[in-house]
Amino acid sequence: MAVTACEPPQPGARPVTIAGTTFPNTMGERHWLGFAEQVEANTGLPLRLLIYGQLGSEDQLVSGLRRGRVQFANLSAMAASTVVPETALLYAPFLFDNEAESDFVYDEYLTPLYRELLAEKGLHLVSWYEIGFIHVYGKQPLLSPDDMPGRRFRVGAGPAARLFGKAIGADVIPLGFADVVASLQTGLIESGENSVSLYARTGIAGEAPHLTLTAHSFGVSVIVASKAWWDGLSAAEQAAVTAAWPSAQAVRAEVRAESAADLAAGSELGITVHPLTPAERARWREITAPVTQQLIATIGGRSAEIHEVIQRGREAFAELN
Repeated sequence: MAVTACEPPQPGARPVTIAGTTFPNTMGERHWLGFAEQVEANTGLPLRLLIYGQLGSEDQLVSGLRRGRVQFANLSAMAASTVVPETALLYAPFLFDNEAESDFVYDEYLTPLYRELLAEKGLHLVSWYEIGFIHVYGKQPLLSPDDMPGRRFRVGAGPAARLFGKAIGADVIPLGFADVVASLQTGLIESGENSVSLYARTGIAGEAPHLTLTAHSFGVSVIVASKAWWDGLSAAEQAAVTAAWPSAQAVRAEVRAESAADLAAGSELGITVHPLTPAERARWREITAPVTQQLIATIGGRSAEIHEVIQRGREAFAELN
């Protein structure tokens, strides 16, 4: 439904820069294009859409947001952690047992808390954008953490992945996402971790076809706006911009459906999917159990408090279920 209470933009108004690092023909692209269409229709704000990485890496998007050159963007939790270090805690291993539990804790406990933390750093949290549970992939089957010592294991930026890799005894190799496929081809790495959506159809599966469903971390990114820009919008404009972005619930449903379809089509995509029994997954949990406290010590700030909030949320979820 169109929002009619927004004032028309002034002639020569500065375009709103919307930035991201999405790829063509993906769910992310559909969300960005739909968002831009609704914002233009319902607010009349002039938009500058740079969603295909034209402004560079996520670090450059963070810089653009903080300098007022970018007004709206999608940042991975790892990129957001350069502004709010406590965001890295969200990737602690086995923080959540399942999707329903994570949904409840994010919606009821974490959203107001992280909205406050991001606001303190000049960013407004519009919504969470789910990536999905993260699993271990490899050139060979890697069914147990006992298979990992000495494996050349790619990790992304952020302390959670590095500490996880060390806990399982892997040879930890930090690499940007764009370098993963080439590094698998050359043998620089032989394994790594990612969500189904960032594994199945990005070229990684073709080089490392074994996917072990560890579900050891829950991946999210944040949809954020420059708070200075956000605070300058009228209430009607804020409502229209918020409504234009798909809700966290809608994104969850789409991501989960897409991931389930990719797993079901594993043989067609050249993927060998390795589900784990509860006992096998418990072994991964046991080996990586020290990581959360190591992560809290590394991050500092309010991370210990946030971990306690998450535990309270999990307890409340258990009582309801």
